[in-house]
Amino acid sequence: MKIIDVHSHWGTKRGYPLQTPAEREQQKATWNSQVNYHSEAEMAQYFRDSGVQAILDFGFSKFLPMDEARALHDYAFETEAAHRDVILGHWIHIDPRSGEAGLRELRRCIDKRIGFLGYGVSASLSPPASDPLYAPFYKLCIEANIPVLIFVGTTGLGAGLPGGAGVILDDCHPRHLDRVAATYPEMKIVAARPGWPWQAETIAVLMHKRNIWYELHGWSPKYHTADLRHEIPRRLKHRIMFGADYPLLSYERLVGDWKAQGYPDEVLEGIFHRNAQAFFESLKT
Repeated sequence: MKIIDVHSHWGTKRGYPLQTPAEREQQKATWNSQVNYHSEAEMAQYFRDSGVQAILDFGFSKFLPMDEARALHDYAFETEAAHRDVILGHWIHIDPRSGEAGLRELRRCIDKRIGFLGYGVSASLSPPASDPLYAPFYKLCIEANIPVLIFVGTTGLGAGLPGGAGVILDDCHPRHLDRVAATYPEMKIVAARPGWPWQAETIAVLMHKRNIWYELHGWSPKYHTADLRHEIPRRLKHRIMFGADYPLLSYERLVGDWKAQGYPDEVLEGIFHRNAQAFFESLKT
């Protein structure tokens, strides 16, 4: 089955999502997988072999000095240009505390984009999505008609490390998603990952703000809450999109786990690619 993965990371050493030795040591405990670097060509071939087209995410780039982040973004565009059949584009993370320098870099990326481009707001060691510091970034996204990815629920970043490596889980409570959606009704928004331990609250926001799409990266579907499993083939049927979190989770595992949940083929086709195609179409309006 064709797969559009709207949220994964990089399997290359330069782009690997877990950057510190302590984070990499936790990969087995958190995601039940091992660190295994690939070249850019190997990563792209894995996507081809898996029938996947992916949107990739440099979640850690917001922690870098702006010149290093700029070089990483250029690396992303260069790799996309070399493998356009399987890399659809990128989520760009820029800390709003970077101010005008960050806005210039987001504007540069918008102007340089090849395919898809969106702005990622993870709130892990950066302000929650409802912080007023994001206002000029959101306004730029509206002006450029690019979507914003707002993370909800717990994160694997810092999991198992002392003090969670400083990550405050409450900064990803869906109340922030709700406030942003209410404040910027014209902005295209995607909620990212299962909202546990606030899954019911996340569903409530999605049902109230019906222009928000929902991608479920980072979790095997066998661990979804009963609330989420109930809504996937019902009220959220046309807004759920597949996200893998490669290389932390493999397509072999995730596709098998999704098929084992007993959802009708029509629902799985929506999750795996049809809903993402509808999402892309919505960005043209």
